[in-house]
Amino acid sequence: MCQVEEEYDEQLERAAVPSVSKKCVKCKEGTAAVVIKAGDAYCRECFKEYFIHKFRAMLGKNRIIFPAEKVLLAVSGGPSSCSMLRQVQEGLSQNAHNKLRFLPGIVYIDEGGAIGQSVEERQRTVAELCAVFKAAGLPFHIVPLEQVLDLPTSVLQATGPSASERPASEYKAAVDHFIQRNSSSCLTHGEQKEPSLPDVQEPHTQSLQQLMLSAKTLTAKEDLLNTLRQHLLVHTARTEGYSKLMLGDNCTRLAVKLLTNVSLGRGAQLAQDTGFSDSRYGDIILVRPMRDYSAKEIGLYNHLFNVASVFNPSLETKTSEKASIQRLTEGFVTRLQADFPSTVSIIYRTGEKLQTACKSSSTGDHGDRCLLCMCALDSAVDQASAFNMTLISEQLSQIKSSGKTNAELPRPNQAQFVPESNAPTGQCCSSGGGEDCGRAASGGGCCSSDKVTETPNLKSLLCYSCKLTVKDLSSPDHLPLYILSEAQRRQRRSHMREEISEFLLDDGDDGD
Repeated sequence: MCQVEEEYDEQLERAAVPSVSKKCVKCKEGTAAVVIKAGDAYCRECFKEYFIHKFRAMLGKNRIIFPAEKVLLAVSGGPSSCSMLRQVQEGLSQNAHNKLRFLPGIVYIDEGGAIGQSVEERQRTVAELCAVFKAAGLPFHIVPLEQVLDLPTSVLQATGPSASERPASEYKAAVDHFIQRNSSSCLTHGEQKEPSLPDVQEPHTQSLQQLMLSAKTLTAKEDLLNTLRQHLLVHTARTEGYSKLMLGDNCTRLAVKLLTNVSLGRGAQLAQDTGFSDSRYGDIILVRPMRDYSAKEIGLYNHLFNVASVFNPSLETKTSEKASIQRLTEGFVTRLQADFPSTVSIIYRTGEKLQTACKSSSTGDHGDRCLLCMCALDSAVDQASAFNMTLISEQLSQIKSSGKTNAELPRPNQAQFVPESNAPTGQCCSSGGGEDCGRAASGGGCCSSDKVTETPNLKSLLCYSCKLTVKDLSSPDHLPLYILSEAQRRQRRSHMREEISEFLLDDGDDGD
């Protein structure tokens, strides 16, 4: 304890402050130019070698991208995706040590219509990105987000086997075959025509803005925009002949995404949303080669080696920290990372241990997958579960407003289907025309009277998180036509399966 008569004339000892080494920790000779974390100081050349090696080691370790395979790079203009583009560009150079063997292309999704940008602002951003893409010397595609309104329903259907399931021996054989051939001829794209900017029709832009405005919260808008963007990327990869889609998600972004998905009830899809590869779409594999880089490393690399990036505003631009769950989680992780530098690394390493339980999509039936995110439905759980208790609580809260009794309320996870018929009103749906379908004799009227005139019920086709997103919309009628058409197709198949369920054999009866 302090004493009243105690003297403090003696000078206090100064605590030793840990100093950063002025020499590179790798070569021990060069002057340190960057400090990634405490004790990791690199000179300029060693940092570049470290950065490049991490990118190529990530691709070589997973062995998903085969030689001479077409890979589409999704570049948004941000620091992470532009840094990924630089790594691919340097990996294709003639003096590269471990030369990349795939055929890259670039795609940019213009989201200006969704956030209310003017035509002049969108054209200015596209012009800046086109200059960056031309300097890279790779073929590129400019796709406005409005094209998502004209997508076919095949986007929501996984086609073909997953290429990531090919054995390692096949990869080695492909590499040997590639080396025996003239590799220089395999990596030439030929004469590339300058892509013309597609004309965006004003009604499409208005429909897209109306869809975004129908979401009541910024959380639902960001989740919906991310889903539509991914659908458009997959469709572009398929139509242009690419089999891999390379994303620029870095370690910091994936750490924020992991906690955000848990908060949004998307915990069952964490392994696919944050892992290196994502095979939910079957023939198109999503890969994340930048997932080992932190945002600090990418920023230092771009600054030291003049990697050009283009600022592109998003829905989160100039919003408060509590505007959405995504924004709040990002602020929380960023502040925690500033005080505890191992925060992002711990969250990221935890996500690496997660594995997906998604079923294979080799069959033509996709009823066990979410209509929007294409992940396995997490609603097929026991009756005594937290998910079903949440649904029951929601239904009970609607009793007073709707006036229904408990017996009239549907059971959780019960598919609500209204049969659809293309027969005109007042005419029997029978193809013969001279005979009815049999329901008129029973007093029920022709089934053409049940013709669907409203949006199909989407609850039974969505996972928990996507269900909350659609629930936040003012009306599901604003969703793109390909989503509503696929919902009707799945409901018709489900209804048909229920009708013939007595004649179907169970999986355990195949050997009988």
